[in-house]
Amino acid sequence: MQLSPTGSPQPHEIDRVEFPDLAAGQDGATGNAGALDPSEIESLMLNLDASLQVHSRPHFFTWTQGLLQGLLRHEVLICALRDGEPLSLRADSFSMIAPDPAIYTDLFLRDASVARSLIKAWEERHFRPVTFEVGGDCPFARGAFARELERAGAPRLFAHGIHDADGQATSFFIFACVPGAVGPKQAYLLQLAVPFLHSAWVRTQVNGRLKAGNDPKPAGGSNVTLREQEILKWIYLGKSNIEIGTILNISPLTVKNHVQKLLRKLNVLNRTQAIGKALELRILRP
Repeated sequence: MQLSPTGSPQPHEIDRVEFPDLAAGQDGATGNAGALDPSEIESLMLNLDASLQVHSRPHFFTWTQGLLQGLLRHEVLICALRDGEPLSLRADSFSMIAPDPAIYTDLFLRDASVARSLIKAWEERHFRPVTFEVGGDCPFARGAFARELERAGAPRLFAHGIHDADGQATSFFIFACVPGAVGPKQAYLLQLAVPFLHSAWVRTQVNGRLKAGNDPKPAGGSNVTLREQEILKWIYLGKSNIEIGTILNISPLTVKNHVQKLLRKLNVLNRTQAIGKALELRILRP
């Protein structure tokens, strides 16, 4: 890369970016993103503009599984947002190939090694896009998440995120792709698109909470937090504190503390009563 007399890069020279192939052990591999052709520039601008129109989850689905596919082709998109503690994540999945994309969300959250491995690699790459092949030497190759993606024909993971001033991931986006769908140009486009993905996704979360806040709720459960609702869901599904801690990537003691707060808020004596009260108050839906 050449610099101008002022020390700034010449615009037409910013065309080399390093992209790793971690599955092949080529952490120092480089690729030339090259200049985008006019159709790619048009697609990029259309997607950036479309992202500004996203204000709800249906909008987000329509954008990512429609127009964004022309820029970043993928079979499954998993969006993860930090929920308080580092690596404590809430997530959602979007796909046109799966009857119920929520299966990818559940498997992603159940196997803590997936997020941990991807984010660790991303941090080691100085917050540049990372790729993983879910087979072979991948740290989570034998897990249910990897098997489900292989079954879907999308074993190539392509991930990038947004971090805060302390270097902690605030959001992370994982694209599961068919083999051969990811190259240097896609890595370059991903870096351009992720800030807009982040803004759009956060906007859906904020608007979702505002809408929920405007819905009438019976008294007695209005102070139950989103985290406590999440724990209630897993209690309802029969999970122990240890299992819930593994799924949410928090300690069993933290889960226990949340459960105790829930019992007090709902004015009940045990977990069974908590589920019954939560269903009655419509905090939890079967």
